[in-house]
Amino acid sequence: MTDSTIPEHTAPPENHVVILGAGPAGAGAAYQLVQKKIARVTVLELRDGVGGNAGSFELDGVHCDFGSHRLHPVASAEIMRDLHRLLGKDLLYQTRHGRILLQGRWIHFPLKPLDLFLRLPKSFALSVLADAARKLLPRAASGPETFATVLERGLGRTICREFYFPYARKLWGVDPQDLAPTTAQKRVSGSSIGKILRKVSKQIPGLKPPGAGRFYYPRRGYGQISQCLYEAARDLGAEFKFGARFTAIEREGSRIKAVRYQLGGQEFEIPTRTVWSTIPISHLLQGMRPEPPRDVLDAASNVAFRGMILIYLVLDQDRFSNYDAYYFPEESIPISRLSEPKLFSSSSEPRGRTVLCAELPSDPGCPEWDLSDQELGRRLCEWMGRAGLPTPVRVARVVTRRLRQAYPVYRQGYEERFSRMDGWLGEMEGMLTLGRQGLFAHDNTHHTLAMAYAAAGCLSPGGEFDHARWAEHRKEFETHVVED
Repeated sequence: MTDSTIPEHTAPPENHVVILGAGPAGAGAAYQLVQKKIARVTVLELRDGVGGNAGSFELDGVHCDFGSHRLHPVASAEIMRDLHRLLGKDLLYQTRHGRILLQGRWIHFPLKPLDLFLRLPKSFALSVLADAARKLLPRAASGPETFATVLERGLGRTICREFYFPYARKLWGVDPQDLAPTTAQKRVSGSSIGKILRKVSKQIPGLKPPGAGRFYYPRRGYGQISQCLYEAARDLGAEFKFGARFTAIEREGSRIKAVRYQLGGQEFEIPTRTVWSTIPISHLLQGMRPEPPRDVLDAASNVAFRGMILIYLVLDQDRFSNYDAYYFPEESIPISRLSEPKLFSSSSEPRGRTVLCAELPSDPGCPEWDLSDQELGRRLCEWMGRAGLPTPVRVARVVTRRLRQAYPVYRQGYEERFSRMDGWLGEMEGMLTLGRQGLFAHDNTHHTLAMAYAAAGCLSPGGEFDHARWAEHRKEFETHVVED
């Protein structure tokens, strides 16, 4: 403890949980713990508000998200019950209305049978049919399984090479052959022709199941989900410290002793026996004191997260189009997605103003990472024009945000590295990792909230954690597949 360290609590209470990160996982866990009177909670968050990468901010009167987010109707009944109660009429039930650019043609997303029939490029459709016919012939597998082999076996060469492979290179910055097969299994819900056809059939009237093509979205931006959980947890006694930079977890052998953090130029320490972390697992390990073994630190330094530059164009018009999102799988257009936040909430306010949000996958050190807002805005307008989406009015303002850890990157061999990190942390009494960053998981918000609710359900008011039950939940988490 340094001279500047100020102890916040003289002794660790019987059941005091310190949570690192106030995204949906952290805010959701805090709410569950205090709402069920399981534990005292302190949440440390680096940013000045909740939500993390699923947060929101206001730009010229428009509620904007860090990218494009939706809450899918497949969320558990318990989670939806809580969100309906906390958000009330602010939780809107919306219809999806997007488009995918493929070989110069726009195709509706979610996929619709008639639209596919009328708009799918004929050469593309014929090649897909030929691939499907070839799949009937027996073929011996060769070489190691990768993202590329799994998808090509399930979808055929045409869909992979014209759609999924370019999108993968853009999204993760890695060649499909270098991605682990887990990426295909967890990130691509339509990983076979059969699965795609089932998705298309769900858009046919009479066959459409409840929730197909629909999503939930808060009136004041996606971050309102985390905000309502935070406010409810705070009102029940949870303590949130914003602008708090986690610096270390002190341990004695396998026992957690305290969490250290910096706030306002000072260093603080919270004695505790229980830490739940939703921050990137690699960052967590680098903050353990004493340090983990060298092989664990090596594993931590060799897992990667893909970054993202978010480019916001403020336009002086009511709305840009009738489509809430555009998807760009081909590498000729560098952005992966373009969305219009006002359409997600069906908002008509503010009048005469809308915002477009473009997602540009990138990493620190890449040439575009250090470009100015104006230059990124100029390039975005150029890419939009190339895609047939010119901005009809002058761009009033360009704003950018940069996310250093947008997606986990499942490179070949990542499983062994993650297992080494996860296994060592699992030996620490009172230590738990959860959420997208903590479990290095491809997931949606409803998956992340399920993790938070499950974790709270494993902790007793006396401080005992049901590790066997958590292990069963971890098996469930491994079956999560991202909803498109």
